Amino acid sequence: MNRDDGRRPDEMRPVTLELGCLKYAEGSCMATAGNTRVLCAASFEKRVPPFLAGSGQGWVTAEYGLLPRSTNTRTPRETQRPRSRSQEIKRFLGRSLRAVCDLSALGEQQVIVDCDVIQADGGTRTLALTGGFCALKQAVERMRERGLVGRNPLLEHVAATSIGIVDGEVLLDLAYSEDSRADTDMNLVMTESGRIVEVQATAEHVPFRFEEFNRMYDLAARAISELIRRQHACEGA
Repeated sequence: MNRDDGRRPDEMRPVTLELGCLKYAEGSCMATAGNTRVLCAASFEKRVPPFLAGSGQGWVTAEYGLLPRSTNTRTPRETQRPRSRSQEIKRFLGRSLRAVCDLSALGEQQVIVDCDVIQADGGTRTLALTGGFCALKQAVERMRERGLVGRNPLLEHVAATSIGIVDGEVLLDLAYSEDSRADTDMNLVMTESGRIVEVQATAEHVPFRFEEFNRMYDLAARAISELIRRQHACEGA
């Protein structure tokens, strides 16, 4: 199958992670994958949600949104009620980031990771997670430097990618032109040690077989290992 951008079926789009791109945020990362760009900013607050007050435990959460002209036609701002898709992705991001955090190490403090899609061409949620972790890690390091946090609450790196079946072929890291007509759409979130955080796999049109799932999983897992290598590289680790 010839992909629109000339990639092989098992090839990711070019990925860049630019750490510290914002002046005021405790942590920030501009994440780019092909034509998809997500600005991730991590903010530290000396408070927690009411349900954690007095628990001694911290919190990590996320916000997600599309800027108006990040898409082919203008997307209205979510000033009144957030769209259901944005709410779903917000919860996806928060769950995935908390999965690699020891929240008790934060004390009663929280980090909010804002992920704003500047340009959308498929894979926005998975890129937001990969870049969002970089922003979170930078924020945690700065909090520790300032003596606001003792031991490191981050247990390991986490990243995500998309994969799917288009015209009967398994394709890694779907651009919008592929995602919009995929028979199967899957997102995988995995830690550096190879543990699964979340699998979202849906037959959009044609049900898929278990051997196809295994093929998607294997390709996505290898891609995530490469994304985590790039996370370390952008941190200078």
